Amino acid sequence: MTGEPGTTRHVVVMGVSGAGKTTVARGIGELTGLRFAEADEFHPEANVARMRAGIPLDDADRWPWLRDLASWMAARHAEGVSTVLACSALKRSYRDVLRQGPPGVEFVHLSGSAELIRDRMTRRTDHYMSAGLLDSQRAILEPLGADESGLVLEVTLPPDELVAAVVTRLGLPTATEPTR
Repeated sequence: MTGEPGTTRHVVVMGVSGAGKTTVARGIGELTGLRFAEADEFHPEANVARMRAGIPLDDADRWPWLRDLASWMAARHAEGVSTVLACSALKRSYRDVLRQGPPGVEFVHLSGSAELIRDRMTRRTDHYMSAGLLDSQRAILEPLGADESGLVLEVTLPPDELVAAVVTRLGLPTATEPTR
């Protein structure tokens, strides 16, 4: 989905590790044509090393990373390109930084029980975030405020249903539909 900078859309699929952010965000990108990015790929090596070692990131670790993500979205906005980003965005203050990028950032919070998400995390083998860090993420998670643009979806739904729900509820045109 491309167009004039004033008509771009920017969606952040948020939640704790293991909630399915990457799968859902990638699916949204494929269905709509929004440019997909995985926020984890923006982390500096020092952050990745901490998480691999089972050490939770603190805010000092996150601020530069969040500013980079906001800048990436803002640059795409300036190009007239809409985006979908898989990013934890656990705290309101983190989402505030992301909102400093392009105008009108919308959030999709993938929410689920600790048991379900922990089970998913223990079964995956291709990610540096261990299930041991789930509790620290859940401890700092701040749900979307009533004044924040977005929606909350339960991760018990299959990924294709989550993608369809996001596209429908946010009114995103699919890649086969004309853009508005």
